[in-house]
Amino acid sequence: MSLRLTEADLAKIQAKFKKNTTSHLIDTSQGVAKERAKKSKYGNVKTEVEGIEFSSSKEAKRYKDLRLLENAGVIQKLKRQVRFSLEVNGVHICDYICDFTYQQKGFVCEDAKGYRTKDYKMKARLMLAIHQIKILET
Repeated sequence: MSLRLTEADLAKIQAKFKKNTTSHLIDTSQGVAKERAKKSKYGNVKTEVEGIEFSSSKEAKRYKDLRLLENAGVIQKLKRQVRFSLEVNGVHICDYICDFTYQQKGFVCEDAKGYRTKDYKMKARLMLAIHQIKILET
């Protein structure tokens, strides 16, 4: 038994194939195809504020709030993406990168959290045990 395709059937198959192979592309107003941004695992949306790219809109919003507090004199020495080495008995285990650090009646390490992963929970416990720093989650 032989299978014969009509031109209409062939056109449908080609259209379906073309649709499936270009689903990662989006059309722009200039007629140039750009790759669609891959959806984030945790639903965060990269956001830019003052020329700085943040991992999430929540982190960007918190940065704007902290900048206002710094300008008002409520907090001092605001820093972003501060790296802490986590070592046990002289062995480097990992690094923890804090979203923000600042001074407000003492040192504050703050993380804008949406979802608390197992890795984050472990690093937060290590930060407390090694550096005696409790992370403020916002």
